[in-house]
Amino acid sequence: MSMTQHAEPAVTTPPASGPKATDGRTTQRPLVLRLLARPEVGVFLGAVAVYVFFLFAAPPVRDSSSMANILYQSSTIGIMALPVALLMIGGEFDLSAGVAVITSALTAAMLSYQLTLNVWMGVILALVMSLGVGLFNGWMLVKTGLPSFLVTLGTFLILQGVNLAVTKLVTGNVATDDISDMDGFSQAKAIFASSIDIGGVQVKITIVWWLVFAALATWVLLRTKYGNWIFAVGGNKESARAVGVPVTFTKISLFMLVGFGAWFVGMHQLFSFNTVQSGEGVGQELIYIAAAVIGGCLLTGGYGSAIGPVFGAFMFGMVQQGIVYAGWNPDWFKAFLGVMLLGAVLINLWVQRTATRR
Repeated sequence: MSMTQHAEPAVTTPPASGPKATDGRTTQRPLVLRLLARPEVGVFLGAVAVYVFFLFAAPPVRDSSSMANILYQSSTIGIMALPVALLMIGGEFDLSAGVAVITSALTAAMLSYQLTLNVWMGVILALVMSLGVGLFNGWMLVKTGLPSFLVTLGTFLILQGVNLAVTKLVTGNVATDDISDMDGFSQAKAIFASSIDIGGVQVKITIVWWLVFAALATWVLLRTKYGNWIFAVGGNKESARAVGVPVTFTKISLFMLVGFGAWFVGMHQLFSFNTVQSGEGVGQELIYIAAAVIGGCLLTGGYGSAIGPVFGAFMFGMVQQGIVYAGWNPDWFKAFLGVMLLGAVLINLWVQRTATRR
């Protein structure tokens, strides 16, 4: 009996005609969906809609000087909304940001006036104090593991009480003394609170600073290692730590960036009005956070941009001033604010699901 086995010739099956099979990792979504998944696109469309609405509802908005006022209101919110947004992308938020602005301004005013110093000494010491508040918030957060809500709520109450008590103790009043005749005031005012003539329209310097800070923040987020760290710690800090991200440094530095923003806006207020009311600032932290949320930053962290809060702040300024130019009751601003915030949260929820859908 023969034990030899004969091999059958191989049969080659021709490839099936038609489209190639793809899986979820290689399938590209339509361009429109990919664009809408960008955190800043939704708020940009919203800002355009609000602008067009007030062009018809409030004709004075069409005037260039009115637009300069709108951009000024937006810039005072937007400068603080930028570091608040970076902090939120990093997974935290700061409830003390509003009163920290006033604390910084009060520190610079009282140290300069009471100690008869050049105002620049007060400005520098206020910067050190503001960075110290941010350092304290970040250090407490990472060392205790407490939620940023509790840590910064405590700081908010402390600063609010200190602002009122120390101002009354030092000046005998609820406001600081006028520092407009002190050495260095005009130079500081030129940096923090001057105006630039552009085509016959007075444009506040804060608008320029706002755009510069936005460009810088965008570059940091998209082009630097530090920007990657921010997204990483906001997404999952334990995973970030496992791959070598300095979580403690990143968290603390983000809180210090909020302190820097509070210092800058505080200096603007001081050198715009020459004096500061100690009870101001309460509630502004919600405006900053809302501008960041409307700008596409998720409360859960790990997602957002620096451009989105620019448009979010513009929407705030547009609504705030547009209501005035339209001759409506300004109390409606809060209602508009609530509608914009709820709408932004719903859009962000949809964007998050779209961005993660395969």
